[in-house]
Amino acid sequence: MSAPRVVVVDDHPLVRSGIVGVLEGRGIEVAGEADDGDVVVELAERIRPDVVLMDIRMQRMDGIEATRRLRLLPEPPRVLVLTTFDLDEYVYRALQAGASGFLLKDASPERLVDAIRTVAAGEALLAPAVTRRLIERYLRAPEAAAEPARTFDDLTQRERDIWLHIVRGLSNAEIGAELFLSEATVKAHVTRLLAKLAVRDRVQAVVLAYEAGVVRPGAGPGGPQPVRE
Repeated sequence: MSAPRVVVVDDHPLVRSGIVGVLEGRGIEVAGEADDGDVVVELAERIRPDVVLMDIRMQRMDGIEATRRLRLLPEPPRVLVLTTFDLDEYVYRALQAGASGFLLKDASPERLVDAIRTVAAGEALLAPAVTRRLIERYLRAPEAAAEPARTFDDLTQRERDIWLHIVRGLSNAEIGAELFLSEATVKAHVTRLLAKLAVRDRVQAVVLAYEAGVVRPGAGPGGPQPVRE
């Protein structure tokens, strides 16, 4: 696989140049830079990067609105949110807007490069503990507006089981080990599941599970709890 082409979006020049240096030093092509969300949409439409590294809080247009607009492009790039706050409700809203995942700005250079390659390959970056904690905390907030419970009658029991495992943050290999399935079989089930749910990736499947009432936030080692019908 060729090196992903990346656009770096951050309104702090020193932060942006530091990220660019890290990526270029590790074989990632930086195709462009932007200092605000209102610039990146036109830039992405023109140069068609594989991944946009998106800051959340910027002066003119925040990363949430920029992510939403990027998703409307004919060939939208993947968006990887970089944030200082792992429990910030803005990150949750960025996932709703179409981001493929998020990473903390204090992540190691190796972790950042791995995240870019993961997202560029079409996978979602779903950090199990942090992402689940973020979603659960945000959905517990009084102002969180969850949509009414929905039914998913066209899902098979196997697809429902795999959906719950995705919510737990398990990879295809880990799901296969728990359900005694090959990784290829799990991947095929996940592909069908995402199509039936009409979501783009695993992150969106997790968000939908909470919003639609399929699972409820659960503390402790068990994590999110399925809603029993």
